[in-house]
Amino acid sequence: MTGMRVFVGGVLAVGLLGGCEALDDAGGGGGIGDVDFRRGFAFVREDDRNVYVVDDAGDPNSPQRLTSAGGAYWPSVSRDGRSVVFVTRATNGATALQTVPTTGGTVATLFGANDPACARGCSNFRTPTFSPDGRSVVFVFSPGNSSQTSLGRVNTDGSGFQELTPNTTIAYGAPSFVPNGSALVAPAGSGLQQLNQVAYVPLTGGSIIYTSSLGDVVAVANRVVVSPDGTQVAFDGRGGSGSVRTYVTSLSNGRLGAPRRVTSYGGASAQETWPMWTGASQVGFLFADSAGSDPGIYRATVAAAPSNSVTLAVPSAAEPSYGPL
Repeated sequence: MTGMRVFVGGVLAVGLLGGCEALDDAGGGGGIGDVDFRRGFAFVREDDRNVYVVDDAGDPNSPQRLTSAGGAYWPSVSRDGRSVVFVTRATNGATALQTVPTTGGTVATLFGANDPACARGCSNFRTPTFSPDGRSVVFVFSPGNSSQTSLGRVNTDGSGFQELTPNTTIAYGAPSFVPNGSALVAPAGSGLQQLNQVAYVPLTGGSIIYTSSLGDVVAVANRVVVSPDGTQVAFDGRGGSGSVRTYVTSLSNGRLGAPRRVTSYGGASAQETWPMWTGASQVGFLFADSAGSDPGIYRATVAAAPSNSVTLAVPSAAEPSYGPL
């Protein structure tokens, strides 16, 4: 069956599509209406796995919940700030891409795992992100239930699925668009736990460009994200000791320069993960200390040398994104 199409947050989303894995909760749970969100953070909380947003002008201690059914992962704000796309995972393990307006309201399913449009079979969706023009979503998935991961793209009306990296030897992590939408930047490697390269993936023709020299970084922990002007990227790098830090480096002609660490905040076992740009010269990241307390979102200014000056933006958060920029 073809699902009913509904407008969500200014983009067209699609109900459950035929041939998808059955989700335990097809609707994803209703959200809360009348949310005041213009620019800020979207994230999930680990205790209930729902999507939350908090506006920059709002109270970070009282974020507004957009979903209620749980099972949400990796929310990402659209470039116009009207919608959040995220992955929902049912108790049976089935995944789907869903959207919800940042103002609150109906949760809609955009694309389901193993939709017939995915010739090799799609499962284990991860880390979706809107294109700059808001017309499509790019995400990570496992083709044919393999241990490798690929990048896929689907229009925001649920049509036009395309596998962007059809190969059997390289795995790809969380993608980020360059500002004009002509290419993606994503971590790559032999598996999700060995993302020791960064791939520049042209969407208008041409070969993928790989940067394999990341200085003292052994692997990218979660994601690479392009700066608002497209000249830099930020990523969370895992060192030889296992600690994860936030790095920034230049991006030119599809290749990365020498990474430099953004902060010197926290001890040796602290984790600085899930980076995002929150301004032209400012990054946000998720910080967790060695005491095991709930991670929080912090901001830091990008400078020539690491800084120990950071600002807590949102407590008790996970897998954050920021927008619009």
